[in-house]
Amino acid sequence: MTELMKDILKQPDELIRSLTFTLGPGRAALERAANILNDAKHIYLTGIGSSWSAGFAISSLFHAEGRPAFLVDASELLHFVQLPKNSAVIVLSRSGRSVEVVSLKSKLAQSGAKTILITNTPDSPLSQLADVVLRLEAAFDHTVSVTMYSGMLLVGGLLASASLCNLSDSLTKGLVELLSLVKNATGPWLREMSGSAWFSRDPSTYFLARGGSLASCHEAKLLWEEAAKVPASAMTTGCFRHGSQEIIVEGLRFGMWIDSDQSREQDLVLAADIRKFGGKVMLIGQNLSADAGDLVFRLPVTPRGWQFLIDIMPAQFAAEYLSQIRGVDCDSFRIGSYIVESDRGLAG
Repeated sequence: MTELMKDILKQPDELIRSLTFTLGPGRAALERAANILNDAKHIYLTGIGSSWSAGFAISSLFHAEGRPAFLVDASELLHFVQLPKNSAVIVLSRSGRSVEVVSLKSKLAQSGAKTILITNTPDSPLSQLADVVLRLEAAFDHTVSVTMYSGMLLVGGLLASASLCNLSDSLTKGLVELLSLVKNATGPWLREMSGSAWFSRDPSTYFLARGGSLASCHEAKLLWEEAAKVPASAMTTGCFRHGSQEIIVEGLRFGMWIDSDQSREQDLVLAADIRKFGGKVMLIGQNLSADAGDLVFRLPVTPRGWQFLIDIMPAQFAAEYLSQIRGVDCDSFRIGSYIVESDRGLAG
Protein backbone atom coordinates (compact mmCIF):
# COMPACT_ATOMS: atom_id res chain seq x y z
CA MET A 1 0.00 0.00 0.00
CA THR A 2 1.36 3.43 -0.90
CA GLU A 3 1.89 6.07 1.76
CA LEU A 4 -0.58 8.25 -0.14
CA MET A 5 -3.27 5.58 0.19
CA LYS A 6 -2.55 5.26 3.91
CA ASP A 7 -2.97 9.02 4.31
CA ILE A 8 -6.27 9.01 2.41
CA LEU A 9 -7.66 6.13 4.47
CA LYS A 10 -6.81 7.74 7.81
CA GLN A 11 -8.21 11.12 6.76
CA PRO A 12 -11.74 10.85 8.26
CA ASP A 13 -10.36 9.95 11.70
CA GLU A 14 -7.82 12.79 11.54
CA LEU A 15 -10.58 15.23 10.61
CA ILE A 16 -12.71 14.10 13.54
CA ARG A 17 -9.69 14.73 15.74
CA SER A 18 -9.29 18.25 14.31
CA LEU A 19 -13.00 18.92 14.78
CA THR A 20 -12.91 17.72 18.38
CA PHE A 21 -9.90 19.89 19.19
CA THR A 22 -11.21 23.02 17.46
CA LEU A 23 -14.57 22.87 19.26
CA GLY A 24 -12.98 21.77 22.54
CA PRO A 25 -9.56 23.02 23.71
CA GLY A 26 -9.31 25.29 20.64
CA ARG A 27 -12.77 26.88 21.01
CA ALA A 28 -11.54 30.04 22.73
CA ALA A 29 -9.04 30.71 19.92
CA LEU A 30 -11.79 30.09 17.36
CA GLU A 31 -14.04 32.66 19.04
CA ARG A 32 -11.21 35.23 19.20
CA ALA A 33 -10.56 34.74 15.51
CA ALA A 34 -14.28 35.08 14.70
CA ASN A 35 -14.39 38.35 16.63
CA ILE A 36 -11.43 39.68 14.64
CA LEU A 37 -13.28 38.93 11.40
CA ASN A 38 -16.46 40.55 12.66
CA ASP A 39 -14.57 43.72 13.59
CA ALA A 40 -12.77 43.91 10.23
CA LYS A 41 -14.02 45.80 7.21
CA HIS A 42 -12.10 43.65 4.72
CA ILE A 43 -11.38 39.90 4.86
CA TYR A 44 -8.60 38.27 2.86
CA LEU A 45 -7.74 34.57 2.56
CA THR A 46 -4.28 33.53 1.44
CA GLY A 47 -2.10 30.47 1.09
CA ILE A 48 0.01 28.68 -1.49
CA GLY A 49 -0.40 25.27 -3.15
CA SER A 50 -3.07 23.09 -1.58
CA SER A 51 -3.72 25.70 1.12
CA TRP A 52 -4.71 28.18 -1.58
CA SER A 53 -7.05 25.57 -3.07
CA ALA A 54 -8.74 25.18 0.31
CA GLY A 55 -9.42 28.91 0.34
CA PHE A 56 -12.05 28.52 -2.41
CA ALA A 57 -14.26 26.50 -0.09
CA ILE A 58 -13.81 28.78 2.91
CA SER A 59 -14.55 31.89 0.88
CA SER A 60 -17.70 30.24 -0.50
CA LEU A 61 -19.19 30.16 3.02
CA PHE A 62 -18.61 33.90 3.42
CA HIS A 63 -19.98 34.72 -0.02
CA ALA A 64 -23.12 32.64 0.57
CA GLU A 65 -23.97 34.95 3.48
CA GLY A 66 -23.21 38.19 1.63
CA ARG A 67 -19.84 38.78 3.32
CA PRO A 68 -17.06 39.36 0.78
CA ALA A 69 -13.83 37.44 1.39
CA PHE A 70 -11.01 37.91 -1.11
CA LEU A 71 -8.89 34.86 -1.96
CA VAL A 72 -5.37 35.77 -3.13
CA ASP A 73 -2.48 33.34 -3.36
CA ALA A 74 0.39 34.24 -1.05
CA SER A 75 2.87 35.12 -3.80
CA GLU A 76 0.40 37.52 -5.41
CA LEU A 77 -0.54 39.04 -2.05
CA LEU A 78 3.13 39.54 -1.29
CA HIS A 79 4.02 41.36 -4.50
CA PHE A 80 0.85 42.82 -6.04
CA VAL A 81 -1.75 43.62 -3.37
CA GLN A 82 -1.97 46.66 -1.13
CA LEU A 83 -4.00 45.76 1.94
CA PRO A 84 -6.54 48.45 2.88
CA LYS A 85 -7.02 49.70 6.42
CA ASN A 86 -9.05 47.59 8.82
CA SER A 87 -8.25 44.33 7.07
CA ALA A 88 -8.11 40.84 8.54
CA VAL A 89 -6.04 38.20 6.77
CA ILE A 90 -6.64 34.46 7.22
CA VAL A 91 -3.37 32.70 6.36
CA LEU A 92 -3.64 29.01 5.49
CA SER A 93 -0.37 27.08 5.82
CA ARG A 94 0.15 23.52 7.04
CA SER A 95 3.79 24.23 7.94
CA GLY A 96 3.89 28.00 8.26
CA ARG A 97 7.32 27.77 6.62
CA SER A 98 6.64 28.19 2.88
CA VAL A 99 8.78 31.04 1.62
CA GLU A 100 5.89 33.15 0.35
CA VAL A 101 4.00 32.82 3.64
CA VAL A 102 7.05 33.65 5.78
CA SER A 103 7.81 36.63 3.54
CA LEU A 104 4.36 38.04 4.30
CA LYS A 105 5.37 38.80 7.89
CA SER A 106 6.68 42.30 7.29
CA LYS A 107 3.92 43.24 4.86
CA LEU A 108 1.18 42.19 7.27
CA ALA A 109 2.87 44.02 10.13
CA GLN A 110 3.32 47.22 8.13
CA SER A 111 -0.30 47.21 6.93
CA GLY A 112 -1.65 46.87 10.46
CA ALA A 113 -3.85 43.97 9.32
CA LYS A 114 -5.02 41.50 11.92
CA THR A 115 -3.70 38.03 11.14
CA ILE A 116 -5.30 34.65 11.78
CA LEU A 117 -3.03 31.68 11.03
CA ILE A 118 -4.53 28.22 10.41
CA THR A 119 -1.68 25.73 10.62
CA ASN A 120 -0.47 22.37 11.84
CA THR A 121 2.76 23.97 13.12
CA PRO A 122 1.89 26.44 15.90
CA ASP A 123 5.55 27.35 16.48
CA SER A 124 6.19 28.34 12.85
CA PRO A 125 7.79 31.72 11.99
CA LEU A 126 4.47 33.31 11.04
CA SER A 127 2.79 32.24 14.29
CA GLN A 128 4.97 34.75 16.14
CA LEU A 129 3.20 37.56 14.29
CA ALA A 130 -0.34 36.14 14.16
CA ASP A 131 -3.01 37.59 16.43
CA VAL A 132 -4.63 34.14 16.68
CA VAL A 133 -3.32 30.70 15.73
CA LEU A 134 -5.85 27.96 14.94
CA ARG A 135 -4.24 24.52 15.09
CA LEU A 136 -5.22 21.52 12.96
CA GLU A 137 -3.92 19.03 15.53
CA ALA A 138 -3.63 16.31 12.87
CA ALA A 139 -0.87 13.97 11.73
CA PHE A 140 1.23 15.33 8.87
CA ASP A 141 0.89 13.57 5.52
CA HIS A 142 3.82 11.63 4.05
CA THR A 143 4.32 14.00 1.08
CA VAL A 144 1.22 14.98 -0.93
CA SER A 145 -1.20 17.11 1.08
CA VAL A 146 -4.23 15.03 2.09
CA THR A 147 -5.37 15.55 5.68
CA MET A 148 -3.49 18.85 5.76
CA TYR A 149 -5.62 20.08 2.86
CA SER A 150 -8.94 18.86 4.22
CA GLY A 151 -7.99 19.98 7.73
CA MET A 152 -7.63 23.51 6.35
CA LEU A 153 -11.11 23.17 4.86
CA LEU A 154 -12.56 22.00 8.15
CA VAL A 155 -10.98 24.54 10.51
CA GLY A 156 -11.38 27.38 8.02
CA GLY A 157 -15.02 26.41 7.50
CA LEU A 158 -15.62 26.33 11.25
CA LEU A 159 -14.07 29.79 11.54
CA ALA A 160 -16.30 31.15 8.77
CA SER A 161 -19.35 29.56 10.38
CA ALA A 162 -18.47 31.01 13.80
CA SER A 163 -18.01 34.47 12.30
CA LEU A 164 -21.32 34.21 10.44
CA CYS A 165 -23.18 32.87 13.53
CA ASN A 166 -23.83 29.55 11.74
CA LEU A 167 -21.80 27.30 14.04
CA SER A 168 -24.60 25.30 15.65
CA ASP A 169 -24.79 22.01 17.50
CA SER A 170 -26.70 20.56 14.57
CA LEU A 171 -23.88 21.48 12.18
CA THR A 172 -21.29 19.92 14.47
CA LYS A 173 -23.35 16.74 14.78
CA GLY A 174 -23.87 16.65 11.03
CA LEU A 175 -20.14 16.92 10.33
CA VAL A 176 -19.29 14.13 12.76
CA GLU A 177 -21.93 11.88 11.19
CA LEU A 178 -20.68 12.79 7.71
CA LEU A 179 -17.09 11.84 8.48
CA SER A 180 -18.28 8.54 9.92
CA LEU A 181 -20.32 7.82 6.77
CA VAL A 182 -17.34 8.57 4.54
CA LYS A 183 -15.43 5.64 6.00
CA ASN A 184 -18.23 3.34 4.84
CA ALA A 185 -18.15 4.87 1.35
CA THR A 186 -14.51 3.98 0.79
CA GLY A 187 -15.22 0.39 -0.30
CA PRO A 188 -17.81 1.30 -2.95
CA TRP A 189 -15.57 4.08 -4.30
CA LEU A 190 -12.62 1.73 -4.70
CA ARG A 191 -14.84 -0.83 -6.46
CA GLU A 192 -16.11 1.86 -8.84
CA MET A 193 -12.54 2.68 -9.86
CA SER A 194 -11.28 -0.86 -10.34
CA GLY A 195 -11.04 -1.51 -14.07
CA SER A 196 -12.98 1.64 -14.97
CA ALA A 197 -12.54 2.72 -18.59
CA TRP A 198 -12.43 6.34 -17.42
CA PHE A 199 -8.77 5.93 -16.52
CA SER A 200 -6.13 6.15 -19.21
CA ARG A 201 -2.38 6.34 -18.84
CA ASP A 202 -1.69 9.52 -20.77
CA PRO A 203 -4.58 11.86 -21.72
CA SER A 204 -4.85 15.15 -19.86
CA THR A 205 -7.82 15.91 -17.64
CA TYR A 206 -10.08 18.92 -17.22
CA PHE A 207 -11.61 19.45 -13.78
CA LEU A 208 -14.81 21.49 -13.55
CA ALA A 209 -16.75 22.68 -10.51
CA ARG A 210 -18.79 25.47 -8.95
CA GLY A 211 -19.03 27.11 -5.54
CA GLY A 212 -17.25 25.44 -2.65
CA SER A 213 -16.30 22.48 -4.81
CA LEU A 214 -13.92 24.72 -6.74
CA ALA A 215 -11.55 23.92 -3.87
CA SER A 216 -11.68 20.24 -4.80
CA CYS A 217 -11.40 21.10 -8.48
CA HIS A 218 -8.11 22.97 -8.00
CA GLU A 219 -6.81 20.47 -5.45
CA ALA A 220 -7.52 17.58 -7.85
CA LYS A 221 -5.46 19.36 -10.51
CA LEU A 222 -2.60 19.58 -8.01
CA LEU A 223 -3.01 15.89 -7.09
CA TRP A 224 -2.78 14.92 -10.75
CA GLU A 225 0.42 16.89 -11.09
CA GLU A 226 2.07 15.95 -7.78
CA ALA A 227 0.98 12.34 -7.38
CA ALA A 228 0.28 11.04 -10.91
CA LYS A 229 2.79 13.36 -12.63
CA VAL A 230 0.40 14.19 -15.49
CA PRO A 231 -0.99 17.53 -16.75
CA ALA A 232 -4.44 18.74 -15.73
CA SER A 233 -6.54 21.90 -15.84
CA ALA A 234 -9.03 23.34 -13.35
CA MET A 235 -11.76 25.90 -14.04
CA THR A 236 -15.33 26.82 -13.24
CA THR A 237 -17.97 24.77 -15.01
CA GLY A 238 -19.53 27.97 -16.35
CA CYS A 239 -16.28 29.23 -17.87
CA PHE A 240 -15.67 25.92 -19.61
CA ARG A 241 -18.84 26.39 -21.66
CA HIS A 242 -17.62 29.73 -23.04
CA GLY A 243 -14.85 28.71 -25.39
CA SER A 244 -12.96 25.90 -23.69
CA GLN A 245 -15.50 23.32 -24.89
CA GLU A 246 -13.63 23.35 -28.22
CA ILE A 247 -10.94 21.26 -26.54
CA ILE A 248 -13.20 18.18 -26.39
CA VAL A 249 -11.81 15.28 -28.41
CA GLU A 250 -12.35 11.55 -28.31
CA GLY A 251 -11.05 10.09 -25.05
CA LEU A 252 -10.27 13.37 -23.24
CA ARG A 253 -10.95 12.98 -19.50
CA PHE A 254 -13.18 15.26 -17.44
CA GLY A 255 -13.79 15.34 -13.70
CA MET A 256 -16.94 17.22 -12.65
CA TRP A 257 -18.34 18.07 -9.24
CA ILE A 258 -22.13 18.31 -9.09
CA ASP A 259 -23.54 20.66 -6.45
CA SER A 260 -26.56 19.36 -4.54
CA ASP A 261 -28.53 22.60 -5.07
CA GLN A 262 -27.04 24.98 -7.61
CA SER A 263 -27.02 24.38 -11.40
CA ARG A 264 -27.40 20.64 -10.88
CA GLU A 265 -29.60 19.94 -13.90
CA GLN A 266 -27.53 22.13 -16.22
CA ASP A 267 -24.29 20.46 -15.18
CA LEU A 268 -25.66 16.95 -15.67
CA VAL A 269 -26.77 17.97 -19.18
CA LEU A 270 -23.27 19.33 -19.80
CA ALA A 271 -21.76 16.02 -18.67
CA ALA A 272 -24.02 14.16 -21.08
CA ASP A 273 -23.04 16.48 -23.93
CA ILE A 274 -19.33 16.03 -23.23
CA ARG A 275 -19.83 12.28 -23.50
CA LYS A 276 -21.68 12.70 -26.81
CA PHE A 277 -18.60 14.41 -28.23
CA GLY A 278 -16.33 11.58 -27.07
CA GLY A 279 -15.17 12.86 -23.68
CA LYS A 280 -14.96 10.54 -20.68
CA VAL A 281 -16.64 11.97 -17.58
CA MET A 282 -16.05 11.32 -13.89
CA LEU A 283 -18.84 12.72 -11.69
CA ILE A 284 -18.67 13.41 -7.95
CA GLY A 285 -21.76 14.44 -6.04
CA GLN A 286 -24.84 13.48 -4.06
CA ASN A 287 -27.76 11.44 -5.38
CA LEU A 288 -26.23 10.68 -8.77
CA SER A 289 -27.40 7.86 -11.02
CA ALA A 290 -24.82 5.22 -11.88
CA ASP A 291 -25.16 5.88 -15.62
CA ALA A 292 -24.74 9.67 -15.43
CA GLY A 293 -21.02 9.39 -16.17
CA ASP A 294 -18.29 6.95 -17.14
CA LEU A 295 -17.17 6.88 -13.50
CA VAL A 296 -19.58 8.02 -10.79
CA PHE A 297 -18.75 8.64 -7.13
CA ARG A 298 -21.85 9.03 -5.00
CA LEU A 299 -21.40 11.02 -1.81
CA PRO A 300 -23.35 10.71 1.44
CA VAL A 301 -25.75 13.57 2.18
CA THR A 302 -23.80 16.50 3.63
CA PRO A 303 -24.75 19.50 5.76
CA ARG A 304 -25.88 22.31 3.45
CA GLY A 305 -22.92 24.10 1.89
CA TRP A 306 -20.36 21.62 3.25
CA GLN A 307 -20.04 19.10 0.41
CA PHE A 308 -16.54 20.48 -0.19
CA LEU A 309 -15.29 18.78 2.98
CA ILE A 310 -15.54 15.29 1.46
CA ASP A 311 -15.90 15.66 -2.29
CA ILE A 312 -12.11 15.77 -2.75
CA MET A 313 -11.77 12.25 -1.32
CA PRO A 314 -12.84 10.27 -4.42
CA ALA A 315 -10.41 12.36 -6.47
CA GLN A 316 -7.63 11.55 -3.98
CA PHE A 317 -8.30 7.83 -4.48
CA ALA A 318 -8.42 8.37 -8.25
CA ALA A 319 -5.07 10.19 -8.26
CA GLU A 320 -3.43 7.36 -6.32
CA TYR A 321 -4.98 4.78 -8.67
CA LEU A 322 -3.81 6.71 -11.74
CA SER A 323 -0.26 6.83 -10.36
CA GLN A 324 -0.30 3.02 -10.25
CA ILE A 325 -1.58 2.82 -13.83
CA ARG A 326 1.16 5.20 -14.96
CA GLY A 327 3.85 3.41 -12.96
CA VAL A 328 5.01 6.56 -11.15
CA ASP A 329 5.89 7.03 -7.50
CA CYS A 330 3.13 9.02 -5.82
CA ASP A 331 5.05 9.06 -2.52
CA SER A 332 7.97 11.23 -3.58
CA PHE A 333 8.66 14.41 -5.50
CA ARG A 334 11.10 14.30 -8.42
CA ILE A 335 11.96 18.00 -8.47
CA GLY A 336 10.46 19.98 -5.61
CA SER A 337 10.58 19.52 -1.86
CA TYR A 338 7.96 18.86 0.80
CA ILE A 339 8.12 22.52 1.87
CA VAL A 340 9.35 25.19 -0.56
CA GLU A 341 11.53 27.50 1.53
CA SER A 342 13.47 29.21 -1.29
CA ASP A 343 12.12 31.79 -3.71
CA ARG A 344 14.57 30.90 -6.49
CA GLY A 345 14.14 28.21 -9.13
CA LEU A 346 12.39 24.90 -8.61
CA ALA A 347 14.49 22.93 -6.15
CA GLY A 348 13.23 24.76 -3.07
